[in-house]
Amino acid sequence: MYRFLLTPRWVALHIVVLLVIPAFVFLGRWQFGRYEERSTTSDQTTSNLAAAPVPVEKLTTPGGSVREQDKYRTVTATGTFDAAHQLLVRRRTQDSVVGFYVLTPLDTGNGQAVLVNRGWVRSGATADALPEVPAPSPGKVTVTGRLRPRETEESSGIRNREGLPPGQVLLIDTEAIGRGLPYKLFGGYVELTAQAPKAAAAPAPVPEPDVGEGGGLNLAYGVQWWLFIGIAIGGWALLIRREAADLRAEADRKGTQPVDA
Repeated sequence: MYRFLLTPRWVALHIVVLLVIPAFVFLGRWQFGRYEERSTTSDQTTSNLAAAPVPVEKLTTPGGSVREQDKYRTVTATGTFDAAHQLLVRRRTQDSVVGFYVLTPLDTGNGQAVLVNRGWVRSGATADALPEVPAPSPGKVTVTGRLRPRETEESSGIRNREGLPPGQVLLIDTEAIGRGLPYKLFGGYVELTAQAPKAAAAPAPVPEPDVGEGGGLNLAYGVQWWLFIGIAIGGWALLIRREAADLRAEADRKGTQPVDA
């Protein structure tokens, strides 16, 4: 009765099913891996955002770097803004509007400084027009903000290029920016959230990072791929049973033994 399973048509179906099952296993495991990765990142980001502020020198050093586990930790720094070396970071979108980040070094003394992203400003009236940028506060200030690693093409997805207008950059690359400054920069940069004393006028603050659902969609997709395994096997078995039943019914009508399909 089941010799039809060895016909070319059915052999081809067997091969397809046997190829599909391991593919679905792989895709499910990949989605579960993404779920674990994103859940870990989400939990770490949430924990770092809630942690008490620490001095910036506790988490990074001049000429150093920011560890991935310290990303978004709240830090503080005291010094004076160096408006002469302020930079505008191009192509930064906020509330679906393209503009610039305002990047101002904070001179902390002893030949050291930290880059501070003071916030976002809207682009000028034309592509070549400079935006209106509130001046940094004069005198000594204490800033509080989220610590971020330096940006690279790989980490940001932004392709760097030469020939930008003076005072503008595409990446907040502390290492590259530091080469043109008269002091040594701490690794990474600070995304400003508060300042004392408060500024008379300031760029729009950068919103907190979107922690997201922690990989919940990846978990759902992983379960979905593994459910497809059951569907593939169940459908395969159902087709076999239906073919056998059809052959049996045909044999009963003819009153003869079933023949191969």
